[in-house]
Amino acid sequence: MNDNSEMIAAISVAVSGSEREHRVLLQSIVDTARVIFGAKASSIFLVNEEHGDLVFEAVSGEGEKVLVGRRFPATRGIAGWALNARDALIVDDLSTSTVFARDIAESTSYVPGSLMAVPLIHDDEALGVLEVLDPHPQARAGIDELALLTLFASQAAVALRIVQRNRYARRVLDGTGAEFGDLISIVSALAGGDAGRRQAGLRLIGSLHDLLIDNQA
Repeated sequence: MNDNSEMIAAISVAVSGSEREHRVLLQSIVDTARVIFGAKASSIFLVNEEHGDLVFEAVSGEGEKVLVGRRFPATRGIAGWALNARDALIVDDLSTSTVFARDIAESTSYVPGSLMAVPLIHDDEALGVLEVLDPHPQARAGIDELALLTLFASQAAVALRIVQRNRYARRVLDGTGAEFGDLISIVSALAGGDAGRRQAGLRLIGSLHDLLIDNQA
């Protein structure tokens, strides 16, 4: 294994490990939200960068064994509304809601009667949505629902951002990040060359770096 392959392998392990850790964090967030609100279920969705849909990233309660990885349009339902409006929404009776996408709920085999949703925003970017389904009325009494949802959302947004960046890094490492394809080829060629060629290449890259930094200043 050459130096370049070892470097890529090491970075791949780091990226994979980091994503696993933050997926555990996402799961703990939905588990805790479900318990605190006495809810039937809680879910976190992430906007997929490739197709723009919302994808189930973590589920607690109803549907947790089958829903992770499923997707639906980011313009549909309560989750889609919260994402695009960048605002929380609490609906106590979904039978009267004009936003609720009942067909999507039926496709998951669980149709809630009430729902709370909050967008997950990081650095002014809407990354996804946190939902709490069928929260128990007694569990909701005496707590500031929006404040608590916002607290959960801030933690989930940070974890989602890291998962999103890790997946992007994975695509680059795999050579599927199209805009970095040429750069990956150059780095690979330099790593496989002799010492003189590597040093010349590194000097060229250093000059390009300085040029770009000067232009941004």
